[in-house]
Amino acid sequence: MTADKGEIARYLGYGSAVPDPRVAERILFCLNALEAVTPRYVSRNMPLDGLAFHSADLERHLFGCRHVFLFAATLGAQADTLLRRWAAADMSLAVVGQACAAAVLEDYCDQCMERLTETLPEGQFLRPRYSPGYGDFSLDFQRPLLDLLDAGRRLGLSLTEGGMLVPAKSVTAVIGITADGSACRLHKCARCSKTDCPFRKE
Repeated sequence: MTADKGEIARYLGYGSAVPDPRVAERILFCLNALEAVTPRYVSRNMPLDGLAFHSADLERHLFGCRHVFLFAATLGAQADTLLRRWAAADMSLAVVGQACAAAVLEDYCDQCMERLTETLPEGQFLRPRYSPGYGDFSLDFQRPLLDLLDAGRRLGLSLTEGGMLVPAKSVTAVIGITADGSACRLHKCARCSKTDCPFRKE
């Protein structure tokens, strides 16, 4: 399992600074423990004209795309078990663990994107992932995404009454497929209108 330690530090509020030795040790501890999890994903290639997202931001993000991948990934229930264990033992460890799990999931999703890219015909590219909650793309679309992917059966993914994914370290997204490779090099934050997000990348 891999993760960007700079990303973990950013999640923990360090920005570009280096975490102190005690925090660095806890990061390593959590990453080692997360080696035991087995992440999984599902995807589905669909024509864009058959989907209604009700999001002006996503519509702009997908401009020029005719097809999209619907996507879901999870670190699974074992990651949630680790996070609960750390929270019961030491809340500061739990904070580090949350950041590590988020970074591990992000790295796994990037690996999935590489696999999906390999399935595309020559001259086709993937836009950055765009998840419910970005910009004006409502979290209400989590349910249709899970249903269209049959993610409950295939990944064990579900939603709480409050609309949170279970297992917690999971993500859903829409990924545009386009012939315009120049639009595919921006990171996801550059495509999101939430400029006040504390986790935004510059």
